[in-house]
Amino acid sequence: MKTLYDVIKGPVITEKATILKEERKVVFKVAKGATKKEIKDAVEKLFKVKVESVRTAILPGKWKRIGRSVGRTNAWKKAIVTLKEGEKLDFIES
Repeated sequence: MKTLYDVIKGPVITEKATILKEERKVVFKVAKGATKKEIKDAVEKLFKVKVESVRTAILPGKWKRIGRSVGRTNAWKKAIVTLKEGEKLDFIES
């Protein structure tokens, strides 16, 4: 059984994510096997906010080079969570 912290790994704080904050959207790094329903329930229970919708994307790993060896970083899944009207969730100010 997954715990809430197994589903949500942490927030993604990038320039695009801070721009999406104005549209009541929050971006999270989530477990690869997590479903939209699990993500919605985890966000509502952890942060005590109401979620309107969840959109997910699996991002492929990037090619990295260290010296002569070439490798790839791990692929990861992100979730863009839209909060209901009047709800607010801010990681930078709090």
